[in-house]
Amino acid sequence: MLRDHASKLAATVAAGAMLMAAAACGGSDTGTGTDSATPAASGGAGGSSAPAAAGAKVGLAYDIGGRGDQSFNDAAAAGLEKAKAELNLAETKELEAKAGETGGQKEQRLRLLAQSGYNPVIAVGFAYSEAIKKVAQEFPDTKFAIVDDAAAGPNITNLVFAENEGSFLVGAAAAMKTKKEHIGFVGGVAVPLIKKFELGFTKGAQSVKPDIKIDVKYLSQPPEFTGFNDPAKGKAAAQGMFDAGADIVYQAAGGSGGGVFEAAKAAKALAIGVDSDQALTADPGVRDVILTSMLKKVDVAVFDFLKSFADGTVKAGAKVYDLKAGGVDFSTTGGKVDDIKLDLDKYKDKIINGEIKVPSE
Repeated sequence: MLRDHASKLAATVAAGAMLMAAAACGGSDTGTGTDSATPAASGGAGGSSAPAAAGAKVGLAYDIGGRGDQSFNDAAAAGLEKAKAELNLAETKELEAKAGETGGQKEQRLRLLAQSGYNPVIAVGFAYSEAIKKVAQEFPDTKFAIVDDAAAGPNITNLVFAENEGSFLVGAAAAMKTKKEHIGFVGGVAVPLIKKFELGFTKGAQSVKPDIKIDVKYLSQPPEFTGFNDPAKGKAAAQGMFDAGADIVYQAAGGSGGGVFEAAKAAKALAIGVDSDQALTADPGVRDVILTSMLKKVDVAVFDFLKSFADGTVKAGAKVYDLKAGGVDFSTTGGKVDDIKLDLDKYKDKIINGEIKVPSE
């Protein structure tokens, strides 16, 4: 989501003492952070690349919305929570991005974590692409991971997903379930990653009904990334689609997705969630309108990375979580797709065995 070089290293050392106070971004940034620790059996809390037995210190930098977005960031948090329970972590630090921040502030957030001895450091979201490349060079002995981006470096692991494949499945579900032959897609920001969701969704729906009508709306254009954290915009976009005749809308819009669910509720229509099983994580008042969710198992990727760090087997480069690897899928919570699950599973099998190739761009 970039670039300016904020704050000198001397300032970062001083700012490192303020991590507990949630100084999550560079300079005067007001991003918040949460801190939690679990005792290490060995008593060690070192920030080197020691295995879990010595008690790793894990730093995690969220994208806009942070914990509580009921979607992407919460999925990353779930992976961290599992690691706390199973990998004997000594300490964790979680920091959040703020809307409208600079690339330099993202650099500062990662730098503060590495400077304070957190190793490994995980950046959640492609917005950290430029920042992580720069900071990883400054801390060559620290292991970094980034979700949803191919930023390269000898100490950077890329946790990437086949969002197009999972979106194909929920697109097929929407086409099977629509009563008006009219569906919609709301994207948070018009960036290549989110367009993978749109493309997969469109191809999946068209595989079932070639002539289906599909409305598409993005809430913001880069470099403006507020579309990922503006429920009011999400609600307005979806409401416009429902008013125009759509009866199912898929959202890949982060925290803005809650507004899409609200619009579906008001229109007595249906919506499709993303990343997490949102029929379990969304506000209780709107869960009944969620047809299914495209599951993007960020929790699995985060845990896998932390386990590989603990095992001493972490590798730089891309690890792809596609349908075959179990990295994406569709949810069945609520029972609304029970009658078409076998059909969706057939599509799933065809994608896995290569009979269907879902484009990503």
